[in-house]
Amino acid sequence: MRSTFTGSLVRRAQQRHVAVWLTEVSAEITSVQYAALEILQKTPGVNQRRLGDELDVDRSTIADLVARMVRNGLIERSDDPVDKRSYVLFLTAAGKKQLAILRPRVEEVERILTARLTARECLELRRLLSALLPQQT
Repeated sequence: MRSTFTGSLVRRAQQRHVAVWLTEVSAEITSVQYAALEILQKTPGVNQRRLGDELDVDRSTIADLVARMVRNGLIERSDDPVDKRSYVLFLTAAGKKQLAILRPRVEEVERILTARLTARECLELRRLLSALLPQQT
């Protein structure tokens, strides 16, 4: 008998998401990297710390993520003109192209994962999952 504890269900749902992501989107670009591309599209020049806050990842994780995305030519990093201890980030042309290619695939992941839910149930699921997360400050 499978566990019906919330944590177990969330873990299994996340495993399904990863499997569908790898099949439909990319084995090279993770969902977190994709989210970073989306954020940088909407807010070019955001600093690295703010990007980490938006993604809800710690400092070392965002530093590694940014370094990997810079190495892969998806984003560029330059000194923050306001705070020389910080970096500001921008999508490269390759990053913009990759985002355009991946966006419909990510939308397909969303359709696959929520195929058995009504539109109202999708909204309720997002609301409930958000309620499980710590309050943003």
